[in-house]
Amino acid sequence: MKILSKEVLADSQGTRIVKITVQSPDIAAKARAGQFVVLMVNEEGERIPLTIVWADAEKGVITLIAQEAGFTTKLLGGSMPGGSLYSIVGPLGHPTEIRKYGRVILVGGGVGIAEIYPVAAAMKGAGNYVTAVIGSRTKELMILERELKEISDEVMVLTDDGSYGRKGFVTEALKELLEKEKHDLVYAVGPLPMMRAVAGVTRPFGVPARVSLNAIMVDGTGMCGCCRVSVGREVKFSCVDGPEFDASQVDWGELLTRNGIYIEKEKHICRLNNIA
Repeated sequence: MKILSKEVLADSQGTRIVKITVQSPDIAAKARAGQFVVLMVNEEGERIPLTIVWADAEKGVITLIAQEAGFTTKLLGGSMPGGSLYSIVGPLGHPTEIRKYGRVILVGGGVGIAEIYPVAAAMKGAGNYVTAVIGSRTKELMILERELKEISDEVMVLTDDGSYGRKGFVTEALKELLEKEKHDLVYAVGPLPMMRAVAGVTRPFGVPARVSLNAIMVDGTGMCGCCRVSVGREVKFSCVDGPEFDASQVDWGELLTRNGIYIEKEKHICRLNNIA
């Protein structure tokens, strides 16, 4: 699992987003849009899930994009080309159902922009009219705009502070699109509050909305149970039943509570290891 390259895509306001390309022929040969890997940076580290953003079967490489949020993502961000990851398993999860829907809106917030990219490419390849709505807190944290413009029919760019593109939230633009014209599918990835808001916006229009959940995972095989999520009053596991679910059926309150369980422990571990 040799690291071939690393690029810092964004570094602003205490947030850093890095892109890492890893040699992994077996995963590259089988990866599909919407799937992810679980990796360990070193032998003593934890396992974390990351979406496969690009997969090149011919070259045998995959590309991952991560925001340095916790201890392990910061370790990953500190990795250098020529080094190696201790382990990487995948592709995991069900791939996105790709077919010709008609008009598709893909909504990406923050690092979720990276996660909608492979789905946008696959949806366009299947003959859909693809509109990408992407948002970040500020201009310096906007990623993959050029790449999405190359594969999408329309791209709407928003920033919370108005420093780039249009000032506002992605859900505001989503609502305007749905009011203007009938769409056949909405697909969203980003912070949980954003995805929850997408579920609320799409419901009155009767348009199907899919979300890719970033629930806490340990092994990514359904054995640990950490990624439990209630969907339609049934218990599902994000790693083996997802990561994608019907946005209108997710118990967002429960998921938000579960995802906040380890925040203080993460801060404590980072302090102990002198990681900002």
